[in-house]
Amino acid sequence: MTTLGLIGSGNIGGTLARLAVQAGYDVVLSNSRGPDTLADLVAELGPRARAATSAEAAAAGDLAVVTVPLHAYQAVPVEPLAGKVVIDTNNYYPERDGKIAELEDESTTTSELLAAHLPTSKVVKAFNNIYFKHLLELARPTGTPDRTTLLIAGDDTDAKKTATGFLDDIGYDAFDAGPLAEGWRFQRDTAAYAGLYIGPDGFTGPPRTGVGPDDIRPKLAAARRYADTTA
Repeated sequence: MTTLGLIGSGNIGGTLARLAVQAGYDVVLSNSRGPDTLADLVAELGPRARAATSAEAAAAGDLAVVTVPLHAYQAVPVEPLAGKVVIDTNNYYPERDGKIAELEDESTTTSELLAAHLPTSKVVKAFNNIYFKHLLELARPTGTPDRTTLLIAGDDTDAKKTATGFLDDIGYDAFDAGPLAEGWRFQRDTAAYAGLYIGPDGFTGPPRTGVGPDDIRPKLAAARRYADTTA
C-alpha cells in the first residue's frame, strides 16, 4: 500500500498527510474548496503529495481517510471508495453539524452513519479522539518505549488489520475497541476522548507519552451513554 487518499485536509487530515509522507506514502489531498486551495500544503509536503478533487483522491487511494465535518459526510464520494478501507475520523458536534436524530437518540454512531453511506467500503473508526498537534508530536518508531496507542473500531477484521498497519507505519500502536457500534466509547465527552493524551499542563503543554492498553481499558469501561449522564 503506497497511496493515501484524503477526503478532507484540515487539521487532522493535514497532520495525517505529514505523517504518511514521512512514512514513505504518496498522498492525494482534497477538500471542499478545490485543489488550488491546497497548494501551500502540497508544496510543504513535497513530491509525494498532490491535490485533487475528493472523487479523484478517493479513486487514487489504496487506503482512504474521511476527515470532514460530520454534517458533510453525505458528500463523500461512494463509487470511488468501493471495496476500500476507509478510516473515519469524524465527531459529532451539534453546534457545528446541526442535530442529527439518529445520534441524538443514540440509535447509531458517527462511523456507522458513514458506513451506511459507504455500503461497499470497509469503515474503521480512528484518529477522532486525539488533538491534531498531539497526533503529530506523539508519533514514534516501532518498539520505542514511550510509543502511544490509539483506538480503532470496525466491523471487518481485515480492514482493522489494514488500519493497524497504517497506524504502525506512521508511529502508533492500535487498540481494538471492537465493532463500529462500540465506537461511542471514545467519542466526544467520554473518558477516552482527547483528554487521554493531554499532559498535566493541558492543551498548551506537552502531551502525555506512552499511553497504552492498560490506560485505555478503564477509560472505555467508564464510558456512559449521553442519556445516562443527563437523566
